[in-house]
Amino acid sequence: MSPEMPESMAARICAALARAGVTVWIDGGWGVDALLARQTRAHGDLDLVVAAADLEPLLARLDEMGFAVIDSPDQRAWNFVLGDDAGHRIDLHVVVFETSGDGIYGPPENGESYPAPAFAGRGDLAGQQVHCMTAEFQIANRRGYALRDVDLHDIRVLRAAFGI
Repeated sequence: MSPEMPESMAARICAALARAGVTVWIDGGWGVDALLARQTRAHGDLDLVVAAADLEPLLARLDEMGFAVIDSPDQRAWNFVLGDDAGHRIDLHVVVFETSGDGIYGPPENGESYPAPAFAGRGDLAGQQVHCMTAEFQIANRRGYALRDVDLHDIRVLRAAFGI
């Protein structure tokens, strides 16, 4: 099992990227907890969505922080994992924004995208205001695969907090 991604590290990463002028949206478990402004469970990684136009400065800033791309079995040009020597992991999701505001995820012919309204989420991570995917998207995005206990937990806390 990989080390936990603590809130302090997740917040440090997001703050460093913001200072570098890179906008990211927190997705996954930390995205859920940012929406709730409190940690509800342990997290093995930090899921970030970034515009392809910001990928180079994002990678440069994370390199300065000791993160590098690591091999992962499902690695793709638009979805890959970065790690540091302490075992912290960032799962990066790269999108290309259309004029509609939708974020195309992967080759357009795949038909995968993040809908524009999903990027409207705002949250709090260790007292820092952050962009994150909306609660509605977080729940909808947990379809199409076998749900793990952490996914069921995330759905429960989102539904309770937001009345979804």
